[in-house]
Amino acid sequence: MSEVTSTQPKRSRRGRIVFAVIVLALVALMLVHLLRPKPPKAGVEPQVVTAAAATLGEMPVILSELGTVTPVATVTVLPQLSGYLTAVGYREGQDVEKGQFLAQIDPRQYEISKQQAEAQLAKDQAALAQARSDLARFAQLNERKSIAEQTYVDQQFLVQQDEAAVKVDKANIAQFELDLAYCRITAPVSGRVGLRLVDPGNYVTASSQPGIAVITTMKPTTVEFTVPQNSLADVLRRVNSGAKLPVTAYRSDNSTLVATGMLYAVNNQMATSTGTVSLRATFPNDDEALFPSEFVNVKLLVDTLQNAVLVPTPAVQSGAPGDYVYLVNANNTVSVHKVTLGPSDGKHTVIASGLAAGNTVVTDGMDRLSDGAQIKVAPAKQPAPAGAASSASSAGAAQEHRQKTPASASQAS
Repeated sequence: MSEVTSTQPKRSRRGRIVFAVIVLALVALMLVHLLRPKPPKAGVEPQVVTAAAATLGEMPVILSELGTVTPVATVTVLPQLSGYLTAVGYREGQDVEKGQFLAQIDPRQYEISKQQAEAQLAKDQAALAQARSDLARFAQLNERKSIAEQTYVDQQFLVQQDEAAVKVDKANIAQFELDLAYCRITAPVSGRVGLRLVDPGNYVTASSQPGIAVITTMKPTTVEFTVPQNSLADVLRRVNSGAKLPVTAYRSDNSTLVATGMLYAVNNQMATSTGTVSLRATFPNDDEALFPSEFVNVKLLVDTLQNAVLVPTPAVQSGAPGDYVYLVNANNTVSVHKVTLGPSDGKHTVIASGLAAGNTVVTDGMDRLSDGAQIKVAPAKQPAPAGAASSASSAGAAQEHRQKTPASASQAS
């Protein structure tokens, strides 16, 4: 028992010594790590960016909207009376002038009615002549008191009735002459005739649908488009001052210029559902490039800003501060500069406030920039001269020729 109890204290003392040695070793390692001189950190490389200076220049204020080609006149020619259609005098898709013959309705019924009215007129004119002759004789007898006064007065009334009957007959004749004119249908406006709507031999009635033909004026033509209410004030200010605002129309893909015209009408009220107002521009359309009901992209030049501060559009950023640019400082650092934007043409943007001409702003390489970051402005790329390019291409061609020549020579041998 005494031997067992004597060995346990020895083992416990040995374990404490080992634990203490391990702790001292760990402390020594930590001291060595902390006191060891650290190598100097490598400096942060400045970020390479592209920059450009703000300049003064002109900036057109343009409103880009979607428009619809609206003809000056689109007329559906309807018959004015009933009858059989005996002839059609136009070709589908033909250009016609105002008053040109289009179609013919059988006029014989109306010619007969006119002849009857003329016969009735002759009869009533003869009755009127007889009544006037009797009235003259009754007037002489009345002066001599040879007839009753009532007989003389009745004859006067009879003359007035016959005169009225003659007027009715003349009106009937005029009506039938008008009907005969309506039998010959002519173009009410100049334009282009659409597809034929009715064939000869059909019986048509007054104002029957779909009509005889549809005529659309091709030139000049108009384009109707809308502008938002926030832009209306600038447009009205220019229009009321007497300015002629130019309007250009582009294809639906916005790549091809179709026509150039002028704004000539502003609607008298705004659409409450969309907050826009309709405008109309006129175009000569001599080449008929604008087709009725076609959708086009419209650009309205409202005004031109003079001596405006311009920066490349890629320099303008939007974020938590609002609209801002990275301003290049004299010590090759950048700072976030808040600005107020004006109109833009896609390539340049107007800085209404917050920047002056001559200030340099970052235009590319700003994805990792922050306020106060070090930068290095890359030199602007110079286009290669045309002579150098041609000489380089000729040199390459000569080298290629030299490389191909031995191979072809060996093949020949």
